[in-house]
Amino acid sequence: MAAFLARTASPARGPGATASAAAKQAAGKGKAAAAAPAGGLVPDGADPREKFLPLTRNALIDRLTAQNLWPAGQGAEARRFFRYLDFWRQQSYVARLQDLEVTYEPFSPDSDLLITRKFTGEERMAMQKTLVAQVRALLVNANFTEIPPSQVELIAAGSFYGLDLKCDLSVFDEVAVFYRGSSSRTETRRNARRLYLRKEEFDLPIFRRLCVLFKLKPFDVRVAEVMAEQKCERRKAERFVRKLRQSLPPGTSSDFIYMKLFKNIPHTDLEMVFPNTSVRFRFRDKVKFGVTAGSGLGMGVATAVSKLAIAATPVGLAGSAVAFGGVAARQVANFVGQKNKYMMTLAQNLYFHAMADNRGVLTLLADRAAEEDVKEEMLLYSVLAKQPATVRDLDEIDAAIERYLKATYGFDANFDIDDALKRLLADGIVTQAADGTLVTLPPAEAALRIDALWDAYLDNLPDTAPPEGREFDARLPPA
Repeated sequence: MAAFLARTASPARGPGATASAAAKQAAGKGKAAAAAPAGGLVPDGADPREKFLPLTRNALIDRLTAQNLWPAGQGAEARRFFRYLDFWRQQSYVARLQDLEVTYEPFSPDSDLLITRKFTGEERMAMQKTLVAQVRALLVNANFTEIPPSQVELIAAGSFYGLDLKCDLSVFDEVAVFYRGSSSRTETRRNARRLYLRKEEFDLPIFRRLCVLFKLKPFDVRVAEVMAEQKCERRKAERFVRKLRQSLPPGTSSDFIYMKLFKNIPHTDLEMVFPNTSVRFRFRDKVKFGVTAGSGLGMGVATAVSKLAIAATPVGLAGSAVAFGGVAARQVANFVGQKNKYMMTLAQNLYFHAMADNRGVLTLLADRAAEEDVKEEMLLYSVLAKQPATVRDLDEIDAAIERYLKATYGFDANFDIDDALKRLLADGIVTQAADGTLVTLPPAEAALRIDALWDAYLDNLPDTAPPEGREFDARLPPA
């Protein structure tokens, strides 16, 4: 197996060489290919490398099916099998996606369909837990890595966009944050050490993909929490919660579960993706407003007093009041203008970083998960199909595949060999003997095996009708 991977890692001409060059070009454009661990995200002792494989399945098929890597005639058969396997894996996620969509429908804020099914409170809670667990599993299958909510505020310090963001995650009943592709891109900025005259380059840590799932706590639940936290009466707690929720977009409800997918979000601006994020003035803004407002109002007061001393007439008093009011109004306008500038910066950056919302997130994640699965399976199959192996060799095979990816495409990855083997075993492409020997079907037979799975698929098609709830006449209000 080591000899095989050494051969596949050697320079090659044709489509494989093109794929390698493309990967190197992507690495040079922003260090995307060489995933960097996100600071503060990796627990002590854990592998900092991601499981994400930042290359397309087509590039991998071209490389792994080169004729010189297989016995005579098997290169074309391997390519045919990989195509079969690709479509079969996509279909498995289409089936999962259909189940997810059925579960998500009562929680979708974007649905334009008639409500024809009623759920009890217990059923909705069970469906909510099921949906969140399924979405988490889909994210893991797509090789996303979770960010614990307790780490969000620690990571988001020193905004790249010059914003001081604050987000209270305790308002959410469900919250999950996942990223894929922690890397960096080159940016420029002016530095005080150079008197702001020249720009300097620096590496900005970013999340290539960032997925957020959240659901607001019900109003009464949040009010009870505020009463316990602040030791206040219910009326005051209700005013407090209503005031905070006024900052949310119109139509935001605790009945819905929201999902958002973003691209190229700086680590330090992680909090900007939440709906209840507030923009606060930075220390230098407070100093600037304090100095300008203090001096402006001071001059206004001095001017008004001097005018009053000269002409204490009604007209003079009115003129002094207007002058003083104009100075105060200008300071207020500066304050509001700066805050609006920050809010516009926040909105513009979210607009250009957004990729998908809610149901669209599920569709995109299912596609990405299928692609990650088939890439892992093709890599493992390319080893097991060529020489004998046992379960005792899996650690060596895992390390060899990781070396191959590093030598061929230039990125470090934590190859997920266990999940890839489980799927090949489940589909009958690989079987495990009693002594631990792994027996792998040749490419032609493996393609026939996938063909047989397709034939049996419709005969064993499961029912997607939800077990929860009951149907009612959509033309009438539910009883």
